[in-house]
This record gives sequence, C-alpha cells and structure tokens, in this order.
Amino acid sequence: MSIIWFIVVGLVAGLIARALVPGRQSMGVIATMLLGIVGSFVGGFIGALFSPGRSVLDLQPSGLIMSVIGSIVVLFLAGWAGRGRRIHA
Repeated sequence: MSIIWFIVVGLVAGLIARALVPGRQSMGVIATMLLGIVGSFVGGFIGALFSPGRSVLDLQPSGLIMSVIGSIVVLFLAGWAGRGRRIHA
C-alpha cells in the first residue's frame, strides 16, 4: 500500500508544482507523476539537511509540502538545463 501512496503523493505534488511554476510544461500524467516522485526524494533530502537524525525516506507530516518544493526545484533545474538545447532557425 505504501507504493500506491507514494505514487499518489507524487502525482499530487507534481500537479501542484506544475501549477505554481510559471510557463508551459509539456508533460503528460506519467511525467508529472515522475516529477512528483523525484521531487519527493529531493524534498526529503532538503529536509534531511536541516533536520539531523532524519532519514531521506522518513514519512513526515510536511512530506507533501517538501515534495512540492522538491518538484519545483526539479522543474526549475529541468527548465534551466533545457534552455541550451533550443535550436534557433
């Protein structure tokens, strides 16, 4: 049941992050879910940096908030990395 919960939280975090970040992100439901899952790991890592004795994979009440923050960070990094790949005609 925890894997299903992880997927649902990832999807919700990805949707919230995409709504908060300005601009167009062309990704489907699966990519949004993966964005949220990766954002959960990034958010857990950020939270573990500020909280000694906490593991990255610990479930916390602020998990969704940190997942959204991590997803926003991943979206900004992906947008920043994708800027150099544009081809000007």
